[in-house]
Amino acid sequence: MRRVVVILAILLVLSAAVLPRPASAGGWHHGHHGGVWWLPGAIIGGLVLGAVTLATAPLWALTPPPAPPQPVVVPAPAQVVRLQAPPYTAPLLPVPPPDSAPPARAYQPATYASAAAPAVKREVVYEHGRYVLYGDGVREPWQWVWIPAVAPPPPPPPPPAR
Repeated sequence: MRRVVVILAILLVLSAAVLPRPASAGGWHHGHHGGVWWLPGAIIGGLVLGAVTLATAPLWALTPPPAPPQPVVVPAPAQVVRLQAPPYTAPLLPVPPPDSAPPARAYQPATYASAAAPAVKREVVYEHGRYVLYGDGVREPWQWVWIPAVAPPPPPPPPPAR
């Protein structure tokens, strides 16, 4: 009996998967027919799923377990023994003799030289003036200042007419 129900359920699921295929056989008609081509498959699939659930759920719900459950035996808890921790004592360290001193540290001389800062062009000259850069970028911010060129002296007066 159970085998017949399972085979019937498999056939129903397979037919629900195969039946929506003819809906696409017409070449989809470029999206016409209201866009509900999937509706028959959804209805039939829902009916099949419901039928399988109704046909098989009572079999699972109403079957008794294979054997009654075994009683659970829990042993009594073991006695808890609390020990007091030993008091804290500082670790014993060897004491150096009173006249000893640590050896003098010998420092190696530095074998590198710091790179010199690249030269900064502090003046840019143009025909009508120049820009001058003030500050060092650390203590004072960089600032470019425009200084106009000095106007050339006026031309000499024309010689007197004779």
